[in-house]
This record gives sequence, structure tokens and C-alpha cells, in this order.
Amino acid sequence: VDTERIMEMKIDDWLPITASRNAKWWYSAFHNVTAMVGAGVLGLPYAMSELGWGPGVVVLVLSWLITLLTLWQMVEMHEMVPGKRFDRYHELGQYAFGEKLGLYIVVPQQLVVEVGVCIVYMVTGGKSLQNFHVLVCKGCKNIRLTFFIMIFASVHFVLSHLPNFNSISGVSLAAAVMSLSYSTLAWVASADKGVQQDVQYEYRSKTTAGVVLDFFSALGTVAFAYAGHNVVLEIQATIPSTPQRPSKGPMWKGVFVAYIIVFLCYFPVALIGYAVFGNNVADDILVSLKEPVWIIATANMFVVIHLIGSYQVYAMPVFDLIELFLVKKLHLQPSFTLRFTVRNLYVGLTMFVAITFPFFGALLGFFGGFALAPTSYFLPCIMWLVIYKPRRFSLSWWTNWICIVVGVLLMILAPIGGLRQIILQAKTYKFYS
Repeated sequence: VDTERIMEMKIDDWLPITASRNAKWWYSAFHNVTAMVGAGVLGLPYAMSELGWGPGVVVLVLSWLITLLTLWQMVEMHEMVPGKRFDRYHELGQYAFGEKLGLYIVVPQQLVVEVGVCIVYMVTGGKSLQNFHVLVCKGCKNIRLTFFIMIFASVHFVLSHLPNFNSISGVSLAAAVMSLSYSTLAWVASADKGVQQDVQYEYRSKTTAGVVLDFFSALGTVAFAYAGHNVVLEIQATIPSTPQRPSKGPMWKGVFVAYIIVFLCYFPVALIGYAVFGNNVADDILVSLKEPVWIIATANMFVVIHLIGSYQVYAMPVFDLIELFLVKKLHLQPSFTLRFTVRNLYVGLTMFVAITFPFFGALLGFFGGFALAPTSYFLPCIMWLVIYKPRRFSLSWWTNWICIVVGVLLMILAPIGGLRQIILQAKTYKFYS
């Protein structure tokens, strides 16, 4: 038993999530900001134009509150069994739903989210580089998006070999600073422009069906913007913990700081962006802001740096899952070669998919509803009900059920809108053009 235990500990010390447990509370703050404030924030004014003023504000505020609650519940559940830590989302799932079922419920969803986000970030990273190139180099010949996605990917072929979560904290800090910077640039530049001459706040679509489907798609975009939950337990796993000072203290501090930053990024961008451009706003606010050129070019570069960090934060749990499976289930030796192969293959795969399907905005709505709604909005609530069994009709019981209903509706409605937009864009799309 002792040799087995030693082997287990050796493997845990090698795996990316459990390798080092000496993170400070502010690590959790910037990992969370990096995970959450994605490029999705730039799509919020567009989502507002599909939702309209009243519903738009309600959806933004509700999402902020619901995801803060579910995040708090996940932080609480990380160590609710004395002497044990749920270092990964699926371990919590297994505890709540049983060994087999827990895996089947959580792992596919978590993988869809994390791999999906990595692919969307590949596309966005490539697009932001392309925007930068177009802005800075006026007379240059056009370079295909494919090449920019490859340039963005090349960074990850290097960075992906950082061994564990703590080793990417520098990258993550840079990314968190960048997300605050480009969000601020976006709304300050919008406010500076002032409300446009012929601004209109009617819905974009003229038909009822169009309006309804746009509404669904916008819900997906908002859900995508609030999705840091897939990596929360994994981030918390890097914080040291003792019975006297459990990890939830520093983790919660970090999460709360992160959520204040999220508020400062999202609300001004969404509301000011929509107020200035109305229903003419592009699905990426930076595209609507044509000048001053240097500000927009800078913001695009900030987005690129942020996406580099964010990609790493989302890729780390995927590396952990794959390496865990190879080492614990298939009994391969933990080695540099294994890690080198796995991670390069993963980066290559996400790059290939991104080059093949680069419809950015629509993918956001589709993935947003399909996979992010469960993991961010209602899975934590179901686990909370299963594990803590709050009294029927008590406040906790009601709150969780309301979140579950909202989340399930999001999961069903958002992909419908996203799929319609993918179909509309796919009509005019040529592969690898």
C-alpha cells in the first residue's frame, strides 16, 4: 500500500493541477480574471443590440449575480469533505453523482467548454493580429486569416510546455492586466466618440422570428462572457490548505476581486458601446471604432496578449485530464516525451479546427449556450442540492432551483440562435480562403 501511495503522490506532484500548492490569493484573482474576461466582452454591445435596453441590462445583471453565486458554491464545495480536496471539476461531479455517472456528466461538458474556448481564442487571436496588421500597415498586401491563426498558434507551441498552473501565473497576470486595459480602451474610445448622429435602438431584424432568434443568440454571447467556472476548482487546487486555514478563504478573496474587475470591464463596455452605436454596432466593438487608429491597434494587440494567457489557463486542465488518463489509466510513465507529444498535438488540433471554421461571433453563441450554461449556471446548483440537501422551499433551495431553470433555458435557447447565425454565415464562406 505504501509503495502505491508513494507512486500516487509522485504522479500528483507531476500532474499540472496538483503539482504545486503554494499559490497566493491574488494568483486566484488574476487566474479568474484571465479565465473570465475573455474576448467575449467585446461582443457585449452587439448582444445588447439584440436584447434591447431593458432586457439587456436585466440579463447582464442576472448573469453577474447567478454566476457569482455558483462560483461561491464551487469554492465552498472544494473542501467540504474533511481531509479531502476536489481538485478537479469531475472529482466533485463523481462525489455528487457517483463514480461513473459523475464522469459521464462532467467530463464531456468540461472538455467541450475548454477545447471550445481554446478554438474560439485561436480564431480571435488570429483575427486581432489581422486587424492590427491592417490598421498599422495601410498599403500592405492582404494576408489570409489562416496565416495569422498560425502565427498566434506558434506562441502556444512554446508556452504549452510550462509544466503546471503556478508556472503560468506570470502569463496569466499579464493577460489579466491586458483584459482590463482593452475593456477600458473600448469604452473610453466609445464615450469619446459620443452618441452617433443617426443612432437607432430598434431591433436589428425586421421579422418577429429574426428578433426572437437574435435574442436567443445574444443570451449565448452573455453566457460565454461569464464562463470561468470550468477552471475554478483547478485554480483553487493550487492554493495551500490546512484545517485551520482552508483554501476557500484566500480563494474567495481572489474570486471577489476578480468579480469586481469583471463588473468594471463588462458593464461600461456593454452599455456605453450600445449607447454610442445603437444597432449599428459590430459583433466586435473594436471594429466599430475606426479611429483613432493607434488606440484601436493598441487595443487589438492587448487582446492578443490577453488571449495568449487565457488560452493557457483553459488548456491547462485539458492537459491535466489527458495526462491523468495516460498515466493513471493506461499506466504510461510520466515523462518529458509524453508531455511534449500530448501538448503539441493539442495545440496543433485546436489550430487546425480554428483555421477550418473561423465564424467567430456565431460560434460564441453556439458554444456559449450549449456547454457553458450547464457548467457555469446550473451544474454547481444541482451538486449543491445533491450534496447539502437544503430544506425544501428554504432560500437556498429556491435560489438554486431558479438558477437551474434559468440555466436549462439558456442551454436550450442559445444554441438555436447561434446555429442560425452559423448557417447564415456559412452560405457565403469558402474553406481555407
